[in-house]
Amino acid sequence: MFNAKDGELGMSENELEGKVALVTGGSRGIGRAICHRLASDGAKVAVNYQNNKDAADATRSDIQALGSEGVTVQADVGKPEEVSRMVRETESSLGPIDFLVTNAGVAEIEPPSEMDFQSFKRMMEVNVDGTYLPLIEVGKGMRSRGFGRIVCIASIAGLRPRASQAAYGVSKAAVIALARNVAEGWAPAVRINSIAPGLIETDMIQVMTEEQRNAIAEATPMKRLGQPEEIAELAAFLLSERASFTTGQCYIASGGRVTLP
Repeated sequence: MFNAKDGELGMSENELEGKVALVTGGSRGIGRAICHRLASDGAKVAVNYQNNKDAADATRSDIQALGSEGVTVQADVGKPEEVSRMVRETESSLGPIDFLVTNAGVAEIEPPSEMDFQSFKRMMEVNVDGTYLPLIEVGKGMRSRGFGRIVCIASIAGLRPRASQAAYGVSKAAVIALARNVAEGWAPAVRINSIAPGLIETDMIQVMTEEQRNAIAEATPMKRLGQPEEIAELAAFLLSERASFTTGQCYIASGGRVTLP
């Protein structure tokens, strides 16, 4: 943390050691990479999943292999009663939650004229409600204890217009706005930031053809797609005291595809 006397940013060797982290959608892709990254720094990690218990169990085994404590907790993060239970189970197993990463999400890439209303509602439920509900529920304890760090995983779709991503873009823009607005009211004890990744190589992009993926990589200044571990590195930084003067910000990790003034 910042040492006002010396004017330097000091780092403890294992500053995440013993901290408790809850990662929603933690069994696969970016969420799994974040679980691995936090566990490697000694954090105890709760892996939230909705349906894929095998993937969640595998992530928990990875956490334990890294020498940390891990648990799995099933919940649909778009449903208030399940989120409340998820938080209770996590804190019963690991202790009060210090870090929250809201990563669970769904993506349906269709023009709004072709998307039925139920699909639209489900995307909002998972992406928006699924960020809001854990943030508010976990935030109660963080605020009462006077400490908390939250990272919300959004997308560059929330920052740049694409006709085929209208509904998805709206949901991710809401995540960015939610993090910014809540951060202002909860500072200084609780810091909240969001990350807007570009296209990341996870199983979510397998619906795209190789030609489509290559075209996006070529259109990216870095000339490649991102890796989950790169987003995990940024998330770990934002949760740490290296980012002690940062809250309410959206960090773009898109290989240069999105630049804002």
